[in-house]
Amino acid sequence: MLLRSPSPLRLARLRGDASAGAGRSARPPSPGRLRRAGGFTLIELVVTLALVGVMAMVAVPLYEVTTIRMKESELRTALRQIRTALDAYKDASDAGKIQKDPSDSGYPPSLKVLVDGVDAIQSTQNGNLNAPTGLTLNASTPSATSDASGPARLMFLRQVPRDPFTPDPSVPPEEQWDTRSYGSPPSDPQPGKDVYDVMSKSTTVGTNSIAYKDW
Repeated sequence: MLLRSPSPLRLARLRGDASAGAGRSARPPSPGRLRRAGGFTLIELVVTLALVGVMAMVAVPLYEVTTIRMKESELRTALRQIRTALDAYKDASDAGKIQKDPSDSGYPPSLKVLVDGVDAIQSTQNGNLNAPTGLTLNASTPSATSDASGPARLMFLRQVPRDPFTPDPSVPPEEQWDTRSYGSPPSDPQPGKDVYDVMSKSTTVGTNSIAYKDW
């Protein structure tokens, strides 16, 4: 069987297709293709900015809620410390460890007294200065200090806690709280000659739907 050789026209077409394919494979990529491969399109940038904005909108309120809850925890702790000290002062007064007039309620005249301390009624045995009879010093009772030059003092607080919701932090801590006297009704708390209870001055409603001044 005889093989027929391709015609000259067909050979030319085959050579042209081969050279065209080689030219396409060796042709360098255009600048536009390089830019699309190494950067972002406008749509991609818009979508990215939108996602960042949504994340910021979620993060800011979450941060504010976390900050408020931390302040509320500080407020609870401060109120508990002050009220515990007020009750300790009252207990010491009722036990006869603190000098008071018969007309006094037994509560301290101010918050500052809890830090400054008060002279304790002393009992003398063998010429030595002793703590008041019946005073047991532990974590729940005031501390008594004495030296040879003066009477013992009962201390009830190391420092008055600050109100975390006070509008002016420069105000002294003992002035950041509203006080209620012993004879003042709970429906209309008013200050007086003694301190029976303390309240925050903030009228803002907390996360528990109760105003801070009513905690």
